Amino acid sequence: MKTINGATLSKMIINASKLLDINRDKIDALNVFPVPDGDTGTNMSLTVKSAVKEVKACKSNSIADICECVIRGALGGARGNSGVITSQVFRGMCQVLSKEQEVGVKDFAKALKNATDVAYSAVLKPKEGTMLTVIRMMSEGAQGTRAKNFDEFFTELVKKGEEALELTPELLPVLKKAGVVDSGGMGIVTIFKGMHKAILGEEIEGEEVEVVEAKEQDMPEHADIMNLGTIEFGYCTEFFIVNIKKKTTLAAIDRFREYLSTIGDSVIAVGDLNMVKVHVHTNHPGRALSHALELGEIDKIKIENMLEQNRALIRKYEAEKKEMGMLSVCSGKGFEAIFKDVAVDRVIEGGQTMNPSAADIAYAIGRINAENVFVFPNNKNIILAAEQSKQLVQGKKVHVIPTKNVPQGISAALNFNPEESPSVNKTNMIHSLDNVVAGQVTYAVRNTKVDGFTLKKGDIIGLDDKKILSKASNITDCTIGLIEKMVEDYHCVANLYYGDDISEEDANKVCDAVRAKFPMLDVELLYGGQAVYYFVISLE
Repeated sequence: MKTINGATLSKMIINASKLLDINRDKIDALNVFPVPDGDTGTNMSLTVKSAVKEVKACKSNSIADICECVIRGALGGARGNSGVITSQVFRGMCQVLSKEQEVGVKDFAKALKNATDVAYSAVLKPKEGTMLTVIRMMSEGAQGTRAKNFDEFFTELVKKGEEALELTPELLPVLKKAGVVDSGGMGIVTIFKGMHKAILGEEIEGEEVEVVEAKEQDMPEHADIMNLGTIEFGYCTEFFIVNIKKKTTLAAIDRFREYLSTIGDSVIAVGDLNMVKVHVHTNHPGRALSHALELGEIDKIKIENMLEQNRALIRKYEAEKKEMGMLSVCSGKGFEAIFKDVAVDRVIEGGQTMNPSAADIAYAIGRINAENVFVFPNNKNIILAAEQSKQLVQGKKVHVIPTKNVPQGISAALNFNPEESPSVNKTNMIHSLDNVVAGQVTYAVRNTKVDGFTLKKGDIIGLDDKKILSKASNITDCTIGLIEKMVEDYHCVANLYYGDDISEEDANKVCDAVRAKFPMLDVELLYGGQAVYYFVISLE
């Protein structure tokens, strides 16, 4: 698809709304301040749904008419800070797109540039590390695109958005402290992913036009809400200024916006001489309303007490706190799924060649709602960082179980008993490590002589946590040789976790050979998804 017409643009907006709605709970859970104005995913979803409702009612397929509907619907339905900024992103895009009969890649890139400018101008004091950063970086990437069609263009666009999203914690300290990416930024990326699916002709199941009020949020799972700062301005205040007085000017609206900044923050006042959408966090909502009346009538007033909402959520957080939780470090989607299946609360990525810092581990501990947290480092190089993380965590008791590999971590997790005390669990977990013998199958990265082996680059090698035990020209022989060196008479189970560098078909062939060679063992093949190692093996 090299150009977009009005019908396609409509589908793009509808798909964006559907995907945003599907992911709104996930986006909500990223909020560092779980208060009414912090329901980012819900607010963005309701805003875009309002735009879709107008689009569905549009009787024309012209880009200009559809863009007018999007602008009107998004602003009229904008909810919360994130919703208003989202409406301005759409407004900026549509201002450029509406001038075209059909839109090409370069036209869309220009529209993104204008979307960025309009969104930034809507916020009195823009902050980097927010959804503004994400749309800006996406726009900057779009300006230099060499994409020939919209599939290539949106592939690049979404990738750039994801890169920007990962950068947000480095730009906004409160995000890094909470251990999350920016929720609004994720919402922006989700919108463009939805648009991309429309370009590819993919349908997204879901209701695109039903506009419902935000439901009561479940406990967010992603942010450490107990270690965040206090709320300075307690009332989230939103309203429209309508029927604006004849003598009112745009300069007067600008002065009103500046006044709001003197009584609060998160100030947005956007619109024109027909209607202005106002959002502010303040301790004096009455003053905001009183000054607005000097410009026109006020409508759809919503004032919410963020202080009480925050207190209520903290009470709920404390009430739902459990006595014990578990955190594991590992590499590989398969291993991550296994740990989740054995009731580990959180998994952070790490292992050989990518060791998480003490701060990384502390962030993850803080996001587990438990008084006692057991940490499984699963690598000898991570144990010390896990121990150091204790000094960075407040209000919790951290118990580091010195697991040197993932099989030991799995064994420790399987020995967790919620009916026992933390001290008994810790003892049982540590004792369980003695029952696990683990090894890995990988390849030599250079020519060398070590542990009695003369190795050439590319040789397949098997090792335990101390030394190399086997060498072969193929994975099967090396795996069998490794198990021969590790297996004892009392072992009855062998688990083979295969990584991303070997196919499932080849892994099954290796597993069959191991079964044939060791009939006394109950051999099971599982997906670990780890990098570097073809197999991680445990004997028990």
